[in-house]
Amino acid sequence: MNRITAWLPTRIDRRVRVIAWIYLAAQILLVGTGGLVRLTSSGLGCPTWPKCTADSVVNTPEMGIHGYIEFGNRLLGVALGLVAIAAFLAVVRLRKERPDLFWVALLAGLGIPAQAVIGGISVLAQLNPYVVGIHFVISVILVVLCTVFVHRVYTGRVPRTLAVPVWYRTLAYVTSAVVFVTILVGILTTGSGPHAGDADAPRTGLDPEILQHVHSWPAYVTVALTVVLLVVAFSRALPTQGWALLLLLVEAMQVGVGLIQSNTGLPAGLVGIHMVLSCVLVAILTALVLNLSTPVDVRVSPRATTPDLVGRR
Repeated sequence: MNRITAWLPTRIDRRVRVIAWIYLAAQILLVGTGGLVRLTSSGLGCPTWPKCTADSVVNTPEMGIHGYIEFGNRLLGVALGLVAIAAFLAVVRLRKERPDLFWVALLAGLGIPAQAVIGGISVLAQLNPYVVGIHFVISVILVVLCTVFVHRVYTGRVPRTLAVPVWYRTLAYVTSAVVFVTILVGILTTGSGPHAGDADAPRTGLDPEILQHVHSWPAYVTVALTVVLLVVAFSRALPTQGWALLLLLVEAMQVGVGLIQSNTGLPAGLVGIHMVLSCVLVAILTALVLNLSTPVDVRVSPRATTPDLVGRR
């Protein structure tokens, strides 16, 4: 035990940074594998929970490929839980100097068992689309937390100052809210469509064609807001330049994939890509918001409004 304790980091080093990146990547990867379960109609490949069957923890050969896919996704969930434990242990000895990292790691870690329980409920509820939707929303929240964890690992806990005009910060927050609405409508759209996760799984009963159009409205608003964020960032040399550009590129990919899939009968592969890109988009937008402020010793653009102190984080 003493050897393990002695190994735990007492400062932010390469181990902590690597674990932080693995944590974020694993969160997004699990969304991809969860999508694979649903898009291959393997959602009930393991028909019960927490066991795969009433008599077996693991899948059996008789369950076929769907059993392997569903149980494989469960194993990846366990692997993500181990990464969450590693992330928490990586900062537990820093809890006094870096309480921000400690609490983010703890909160994100608690989200893993919560996801497991909700995933189990979705199986027991025969893949009720609303329960599955909650499952995805929590995945998005965990992606946000892991992005914050990565950011804090690199930036440290120092006094920070607003590095953009106040109205620009407000616009970034509005963009975040519109993205959240887009995701919620996207969840409803998927819940009414053909990819239920199982042939006998219930649907919402909503009109998927109408929802596809409704889903596109906040998506286009997001693109328009991002264009404004990008133009202002480059014209005023704001620290969000790179993130705004990356955000717009991912949004363009999302719009392209969305248009193609809606006009080609929602092929499973494109739907899966759309799901993963949504989490990538959320991570980039989170990074943009986190970079609205900079350490106080970093020079702020003279064109920006008078910076207000954000404080220690």
